[in-house]
Amino acid sequence: MEKEGTVIMSPYKGAIVKPLSAAEVLDIAALRLALISLTLEPAHRHLSPADFERAYDLANRITQINNAKDSFEYGRHFWDSIFSKTQRPILREVFRQLEDRMTRYEPVYLKLFSTPETRPRHREVLIEIYREGEITEALWAFKKIYLEVVDQLVDHLKSQEAGDSSSSKPLQSTSRSGDAGATR
Repeated sequence: MEKEGTVIMSPYKGAIVKPLSAAEVLDIAALRLALISLTLEPAHRHLSPADFERAYDLANRITQINNAKDSFEYGRHFWDSIFSKTQRPILREVFRQLEDRMTRYEPVYLKLFSTPETRPRHREVLIEIYREGEITEALWAFKKIYLEVVDQLVDHLKSQEAGDSSSSKPLQSTSRSGDAGATR
């Protein structure tokens, strides 16, 4: 878990879960988009109509799911259905590592988009356009919605970080303990 960045090992304290981070979300999002852009064209020529149907079905299921574990699993299957067709195993492996790292953010995503009606449909949009062979347009449509989701996650995490840092500051005393006649 330390290797994947979810915990920090500390002498005499043991494993400490690394807090969720807006900066990490931005980094992962940028890397994911780069890998997706490298994958769509080579995968397209190897995807059958049945593959597109399966991917669309998975995307639709992800939108309906209210459980973080199931959402992650369906998401993994969705991206595997595309990345496996690239015949570029390094891309797939690196993407899986990023997905593993993003697992911690799945509950936050489900909290922000708590009902299927409010959830973004970036995967469905990707497949709808991608299956027509319009690879660049599919990527741009996906990217637009995906970056809106990332912005909302980042805003949420930053507001939590700000709240956590203000609540962890020590209270300042209004009296000085060495002053004679100081009252409270």
